[in-house]
Amino acid sequence: MSDAGRGSGQSGFDQGRLEHIKIWMQRYVDERKYPGSSLLIRRHGHEAVYHQCGQRNLATGQSWGRDTLVRLFSMTKPVTSVAALMLMERGLLSLDAPLSAFIPEFSDMRALVPGAERIDQTEAAPSPTLHQLMVHTSGLSYSFNPGPLGAEMAHRKLDFGPRQGQLADMARQVADLPLAFQPGQRWEYSVGIDILGRVIEVVSGKSLGQFFVDEIFDPLGMTETGFSVPQGTQDRFAALYSPHDGDTMTLEVGAGASDTLNLNDAPDSSRYLQATMHSGGGGLVGSIDDYMAFAEMLRRKGQGRDGYLVSPRTLDFAMRNHLRGDIASMGPSSFAEQPMDGIGFGLGGSVVLDPALARVPGSVGDFSWGGLASTFFWVDPVLDLSVVFLTQLAPSSAYPSRAELKALVHGCLVG
Repeated sequence: MSDAGRGSGQSGFDQGRLEHIKIWMQRYVDERKYPGSSLLIRRHGHEAVYHQCGQRNLATGQSWGRDTLVRLFSMTKPVTSVAALMLMERGLLSLDAPLSAFIPEFSDMRALVPGAERIDQTEAAPSPTLHQLMVHTSGLSYSFNPGPLGAEMAHRKLDFGPRQGQLADMARQVADLPLAFQPGQRWEYSVGIDILGRVIEVVSGKSLGQFFVDEIFDPLGMTETGFSVPQGTQDRFAALYSPHDGDTMTLEVGAGASDTLNLNDAPDSSRYLQATMHSGGGGLVGSIDDYMAFAEMLRRKGQGRDGYLVSPRTLDFAMRNHLRGDIASMGPSSFAEQPMDGIGFGLGGSVVLDPALARVPGSVGDFSWGGLASTFFWVDPVLDLSVVFLTQLAPSSAYPSRAELKALVHGCLVG
């Protein structure tokens, strides 16, 4: 195992208390909750903590390393949102623009009537706006959400999986279904940012993957991030595990299984080796240092290695709460990657409004999001802190690791 806390004294971390993080990470491995994991923390722009433990592939015994590549799933969403902000700054789109202006199939929309029990119980609805896509108030949904729309999406397999064809085709199929509710009426976690990815393609004239490379990955030095596992790195690609034998969204740990670490996606046969779908909502594969480069860009208010990707004022705007209150106040019934009480939502990620209501230590203004495989990141503008945690266990709701990690990190900070 690696050492934690390199240079931590100068960053306000107590060396002795950092042992709690190492013990916690190892306990998750020893108890067969996670196969392995890594944690990287930077404060004031300097590396304060790095630690890894466990294995990236239980079948081969390969150790989890700093160079391990993982499925980032919904940690793709903030990247797609930044891409949209870049186009907004160039005058190529506005947040109040209707989705139908870019994807005509989203004209003449319908929405389920309140209390609908069937997918054909609908009423006329306006086309969602780009802003509503970004903050999950569009009326779009996910196949794992309750209700007729989620069930129909599951039936049609509208999941934006890595080998489910092309983004343009999938967006048209989503447009063929009604919305779960009238746009703006409530918050529901959705494929909205996948659809936003298609808007970026239409506006830029590039595939979403190419736009990411040209405008975000190359400027930030993110050479090992993409929609497919980069060539020559397959031996570093982690296996994905699940605590049950069923679908990754089954919430009961151990349901129908004799083990808590069941192989879900093997590195040598993974769908991510040659992805066709550029899922802006959940398709990226990457490393901990690559994603930290993105998180640090957020912490530095848009500044990359050689200039600003987006302006500080734009990022300040994006990382504010864009809801009328917290997520809980908007009546969600969907799965989400974060708590809902005391948590708002910005453009592509959650925003802490009240740590006490969220029941997790943190700072007002923390900007964060996680992924289905229990990965997590946050940027704390008050403490000038960036944190990235990677593992590969789906679903992320299996264990309360994110709340525990935030408590651990805050418990180690003494300066």
